[in-house]
Amino acid sequence: MIGFGSLDIDFDDSVLRPRPWTIAQSLWAGELLVDAPDGAVLELCAGVGHIGLALASSVTRDFVLVDVDVNASSHAQANALAAGIADRVDVRNGLMDEVLTADERFAFILADPPWVRSEELTQFPLDPLLAIDGGQDGLDLARICVEVIGHHLAACGAAILQLGDTNQASSMSDYLASQPQIGLRIEEVRTYGGDGVLVRLARGESVSNP
Repeated sequence: MIGFGSLDIDFDDSVLRPRPWTIAQSLWAGELLVDAPDGAVLELCAGVGHIGLALASSVTRDFVLVDVDVNASSHAQANALAAGIADRVDVRNGLMDEVLTADERFAFILADPPWVRSEELTQFPLDPLLAIDGGQDGLDLARICVEVIGHHLAACGAAILQLGDTNQASSMSDYLASQPQIGLRIEEVRTYGGDGVLVRLARGESVSNP
């Protein structure tokens, strides 16, 4: 168990240990939610739920947490129950582009995909591969995330995507510019001491190399 914001988050060795710095994602999302439209919040690649649940504990909106790992999803459900907010949190286990219905729209979306480049996986021997392997450039799952965000984000909504570094953020900006049908642009990139970056997405055409 680890403290994360005001919550105690339970996990085990089969899932990714929550990184303390990622509370920044919860806090930034809380600021942006003030101006977001009405509606629920979605978290993709939620793991044990710590980022989304920390946000859920500070607002009154409903939440949907999605992860493909059944063990991570079980922990997320248990953590929502322990936090006393299980009645507002719908945990779904499965592929993110399959467990959402076509007509679902969300006011805000968090996405925390694996972003470690495959050649760098040996640097993290204690982490489950499913939770960290982002493919050759670290963006395999991130590209799926932005496609899902583009389909399910409500008008005037916003999203925060977690990536590994500013190079990945620039590559993602270029990808969005090359895929105008996704309908997203990068508005801001925040760095956190080399541990990762957070990218704010909004509707509209992407601009290259933010």
